[in-house]
Amino acid sequence: MNDCRSLLQVIPRAPNDCGGVGDYARMLAHRLLESHRIKSVFLSAAPFDAGQIVDGFEVLSPLRLVAKDLSPPEAILLHYVNYGYHSRGVPTWLPALIRQVKRAGDARLVTIFHEVYAAGTWRQSAFWLRPLQKRIARSLANLSLTSLVSNETQRAQLEELAPGAQIAVQPVMSNFGEPTLTLADLRDRDPHRWLICGGNELLERSLRSFTTNLSRIPAAQAPRELLVVGGNESPQIRTLLERLSKIQGSYHPRVENDVAAKLLSSCAFAWVDYFHQPGVALTTILKSTVFAAVCAHGVIPIFPHGGAPISLGGDSLPGPFFVTASEQNLPVEEERPVIGYSLHEWYRRHSSSGHLADMVAALFNR
Repeated sequence: MNDCRSLLQVIPRAPNDCGGVGDYARMLAHRLLESHRIKSVFLSAAPFDAGQIVDGFEVLSPLRLVAKDLSPPEAILLHYVNYGYHSRGVPTWLPALIRQVKRAGDARLVTIFHEVYAAGTWRQSAFWLRPLQKRIARSLANLSLTSLVSNETQRAQLEELAPGAQIAVQPVMSNFGEPTLTLADLRDRDPHRWLICGGNELLERSLRSFTTNLSRIPAAQAPRELLVVGGNESPQIRTLLERLSKIQGSYHPRVENDVAAKLLSSCAFAWVDYFHQPGVALTTILKSTVFAAVCAHGVIPIFPHGGAPISLGGDSLPGPFFVTASEQNLPVEEERPVIGYSLHEWYRRHSSSGHLADMVAALFNR
């Protein structure tokens, strides 16, 4: 590995916790090493035991203390999620610190905006702090060779803040594995086996709307079994699942990624009630690791609302499929395997860890 190039990945906290930015950064690090011989070193904003190795990668911390003594990096990949670096989402110190580290070795900087800025009502701090959040995002975008965002909504947000910045769309990847599937694999799935996946808030919201809309699902696809996967152990979630008396339910909290992958690979449909605010453009779903995971596994996502088709570069996802009080458009059984396979292949073309690693490597090779 002596001929490996080096990359400094700046992250909110060490990548040893399941889920979120940590999983994303660690999966990317493995793919960059395997495919492009780029070796990552993580620099964590939150304190972490000195000298620790996570999954074979060195972790330095805390960012604000060790940055001044760093060996000049060849390249920097900043994972930006504003609340990861400050409790109110306003890490005003971050742009200056990144500028300092960047200049030390004339390093190329790419920023992945996992979040650009927060939205909220006037009763929430995000409403009053949004101008400052925008200013920080603008500074980081202008410092970067390229900024990556997960969807067109975020691209529009960042283009408005930093009109001259280079911005590319890269949907998030699955944190529950990326299987290679055939059409035959999908034909064998039971169309009555459904899934709800995510963290506790998403699980509860999805279970409630699933219960409300259950009677509207056609008999040919009606759930007979429901798998609830992810989050932490929750009595509320168990109670909601138990109320579905005519469906065989199983609950899998704090599940290991490989176990979750096997569960997903057995399901035909997933109920996804991702948006906690009305009126959000459906394309924003591309920031969801849950959506990425179901597409990667060829599971067809079903929403409790309609929306415009999702497309990147003229390449459209099937659907969207939905069930509401007034209508539904679920695919018939003859269509289901082909649609699931199309979702899987779209994921491989646009969202996979391999696609992300190729994009990041290409940016640093310019």
